Amino acid sequence: MKAIATKGASDVRATGALELIELDIEEPHGHDLRVRIEAIAVNPVDTKVRAGALGPLDDARILGWDAVGRIEAIGERVTDFAVGERVYYAGQVDRPGCNAEQQLVDSRLVAYAPRSLEIEESAAMPLTGLTAWEGLFDQLRLAVDPKAHGDETLLVINGAGGVGSTVIQLARQLTGLTVIATASRPQSAEWCREMGAHEVINHHELVSELHATGRQTVDYIFNCHDIGVHWENMATLIRPLGRIVAIAETAQQVDLNALQSKAVSFSWEFMFARALHGYHPERQGEILAELATLLDEGRIRSILGEVIGPLDVDHLTRAHEQLEAGHTTGKLVLTAMR
Repeated sequence: MKAIATKGASDVRATGALELIELDIEEPHGHDLRVRIEAIAVNPVDTKVRAGALGPLDDARILGWDAVGRIEAIGERVTDFAVGERVYYAGQVDRPGCNAEQQLVDSRLVAYAPRSLEIEESAAMPLTGLTAWEGLFDQLRLAVDPKAHGDETLLVINGAGGVGSTVIQLARQLTGLTVIATASRPQSAEWCREMGAHEVINHHELVSELHATGRQTVDYIFNCHDIGVHWENMATLIRPLGRIVAIAETAQQVDLNALQSKAVSFSWEFMFARALHGYHPERQGEILAELATLLDEGRIRSILGEVIGPLDVDHLTRAHEQLEAGHTTGKLVLTAMR
């Protein structure tokens, strides 16, 4: 089968950054499914792994952690899926990704794809949906109840990105929170409003912009951007005994002591942690099934931003470049290899 791999490079156009390779098709065993890929989405984690965030790549590595496709074969321990069914998933960071014609994936991380969406729309949802859900309900410990948290406020930093867009929607649909999102460009601010944000403020003047809404603090912060950039802002804006969750690492040093006097809780959300450490991986399949229901009921919508084209080196390179430029609204999706 064909796949696109990387040998690691900070410059996506460098030799070996992305290249077409040929591999044998493997048969699934245990909990695995073999899926023929119909569409994939590209995430910041793709560019980070390519650039060496998880260490140097000694061998060619297949990236890609958002996919929808048809099951072609199943392992002997699979009980909930059958050949021919369409599924969607994010997979795991320590196995070959979905930038390929076919992929082996643990069935416990998989759910049936939403039946009302086009494949490109479905491909845009797994990684961001899982990250948003776990961040809101596992890390911030919010109740899944539209009547809960009605007197509380959530600040979503980088609301127009893939995760931020999904956080806004889930918070609006599944809690009673007032949602304030940050965005700096008119088109990204409008996108946040379309996702359901009650208010949108500019993150370049975050403290003064929030205070201008009449609020001095917020109850919860979901930070989808570099925590070092916003650490002091978050320490200022979070209320006493509030909670902060973050998904993006930083090269800067941050002062954790700044949260002590308010007894603020800070936690990381890393969607790959469950599979990486074997901690109840089946929960991700359950969450994806719940997200599919929300999508099919029209309570949330796909965050598909742009379909780049079929999966090939040129289109994948373009997607990496757009993500690294930092001005993408919604998710970038590519269709199956030709």
